[in-house]
Amino acid sequence: MINFQYSRAADVADAILLLTAHPGAKLIAGGTNLIDLMKKNVEQPSWLIDISRLPLRKIEETADGGLRIGALLPNSDLAYHPLIEQRYPLVASAILAGASAQLRNMASVGGNLMQRTRCAYFYDTATPCNKRTPGSGCSAIDGLNRNHAILGTSAACIATNPSDMSVALAALGALVHIAGPSGERTMALTDFHRLPGDTPHIDTNLDTAEIITAIELPRRGFAHNYSYLKVRDRLSYAFALVSVAAALELEGNAISEARVALGGVAHKPWRSFEAEAALRGQAATVEHFSHAADLLLQGARASAHNGFKVELARRAIVRTLMQAASATPQSQAHKKIA
Repeated sequence: MINFQYSRAADVADAILLLTAHPGAKLIAGGTNLIDLMKKNVEQPSWLIDISRLPLRKIEETADGGLRIGALLPNSDLAYHPLIEQRYPLVASAILAGASAQLRNMASVGGNLMQRTRCAYFYDTATPCNKRTPGSGCSAIDGLNRNHAILGTSAACIATNPSDMSVALAALGALVHIAGPSGERTMALTDFHRLPGDTPHIDTNLDTAEIITAIELPRRGFAHNYSYLKVRDRLSYAFALVSVAAALELEGNAISEARVALGGVAHKPWRSFEAEAALRGQAATVEHFSHAADLLLQGARASAHNGFKVELARRAIVRTLMQAASATPQSQAHKKIA
């Protein structure tokens, strides 16, 4: 681990000033991802700015009936908050599917959005990686790529986004509140993360010296017909091979509104508005869910070792939509898939 300077921000404005003054700086809250990366010399920040004591831990009602969640609220506090459990159980389920209880106690909501890929080549500084050293090449493309992306890939990178929470937030249409030198702005969660293109080292559309201050959930929470299914190599403490966040509104057996997002398959949470539109007005049947899966997986491109992900994702999408339609969400306490 390299030497670095340390400052504690007094408030959001102070954090922005420190980021502006120290271009190589990184923000640290729970540190559950950043510290690991620093230990492995993947991240080498010249300055750490501690924002853990900023007053960004509240959950507040918004004027239009949604919720605004402070960026420093621990993941565990969010998952078990009564308003989240009652109105946005999809978010709670996704959080509880990820990491371990100890990590969820430390990790912040904003930090969850900012965590970096778990690609083994990204973590191995002895191998070329365009995310770590732009222009050096992608070792995963011709390497062991069983866990890698099948959607939205590029010739520069096939890494996946590791977040579970972000998949649920994408499905629900969450917003990200951001503060920076030019003031405050809001961005859709679906626009926050980037596909790799030819700049895979840039994970998000957060500008230099900006900071996430809150996540906003819209009024519609799909609290009855939802499910979060995470398929992984072991039943706990493993990243997704494929995950699916599904949410439906039904009128009888007809779908009036549908949301589906995928994790473990792309550089960002993957959502298809075309697939969701195709479900509206249709009966909640395996046939229609299979068609939606085909639309979600349009353009999927497998590498040497992850071709199984295409069929796995298709089956997971159908299974999760069936769980949502029958109001029998996947249990995160008993992770065996029903």
